[in-house]
Amino acid sequence: MLFYLITAGPQANIAVIKGVTVKTDFDVLGIGNALMDVILPVDYAFLADYSLQKGSMALIDNDRVAVLGQAFRDVEATPREIAGGSAANTMVGIAELGVRAAYLGKIGTDGVGRRLAKGYQEAGVYFQSTPSRSGAPSGQCLIAVTPDSERTMSTCLGTSAEFSKADVLEADIKRARIVYMEGYLFDKVEAKAAFIKAAEIAKAHGREVSLTLSDSFCVERHHESFVHLVRNHINILFANEAEMLALAKTEDLDAAIDAFTHENLTMCITRSEKGSLIVDGKTRHAVPAIPVTSIVDTTGAGDQYAAGVLAGRALGLSWPDAGYLGSKAAAEVITHYGARPETSVIPLY
Repeated sequence: MLFYLITAGPQANIAVIKGVTVKTDFDVLGIGNALMDVILPVDYAFLADYSLQKGSMALIDNDRVAVLGQAFRDVEATPREIAGGSAANTMVGIAELGVRAAYLGKIGTDGVGRRLAKGYQEAGVYFQSTPSRSGAPSGQCLIAVTPDSERTMSTCLGTSAEFSKADVLEADIKRARIVYMEGYLFDKVEAKAAFIKAAEIAKAHGREVSLTLSDSFCVERHHESFVHLVRNHINILFANEAEMLALAKTEDLDAAIDAFTHENLTMCITRSEKGSLIVDGKTRHAVPAIPVTSIVDTTGAGDQYAAGVLAGRALGLSWPDAGYLGSKAAAEVITHYGARPETSVIPLY
């Protein structure tokens, strides 16, 4: 395996897992699609011209990337390139909060892959990847941001789609206290198998397993698999309201929550300007949203909310306080383009 480090290496820490004292190198290990985010402000006509459904995430092939990529370059504004991917963005946010974060993903040997590795390194995330032998390009996510600050994503997975069970090693999973995975992995059979393997290893070693549902359309595509996973493997679930409703196949949020409430699951449900709801077993905590003067781009709101919550838990905060840190992180990221924090929220907290 290739190891990309920005520091001398992770610092060992002590954790108590199932009553046993163990050493862990990381607080949170993220697993997901390693993608270069290419972000561009557009008007609504741009979406219509290229048949893009506002607010959605669509998987596209190399030919479609070429067409949309050229369209991005033809727009007067200059696209912004940031090493991303949903779970990776969350790990960057966690590292920004001073918590030890690591990331597993698949990149190519092309220029995009090298920039991805460098981007994760510079953000303080311990990044691990096996080199792709296929020659396929590294993954990209073209993000069109409309005047209402909504993001529409067109994703070409590239080499990130090659992530498989062979990339998930028991030794890596054991190094973290919490394993965090993105639902987008379910869009490829091999990645889905890797996801399940990681969850099973983590569970066997008493680690917490966290999942973000990623996208309501993704939930609909793989509904049965997600339901099984949430009921049997997940300790911490992140979802927005639409994703939670899609998971439960209902239009009523209370009914959706009731359908999945059990003592071993904590649900963190974001509700835009209404804040979030954290359901820990049968206990519900309403967490307020943090007002901002101007919303620029909602791309990273969910990713950074998860970063704040997971970092808060790693730091020993209660669920309501961790949720508040999540609200702070989400509020910061929507004030600028891109899914990463640009200003530390620690002084704000």
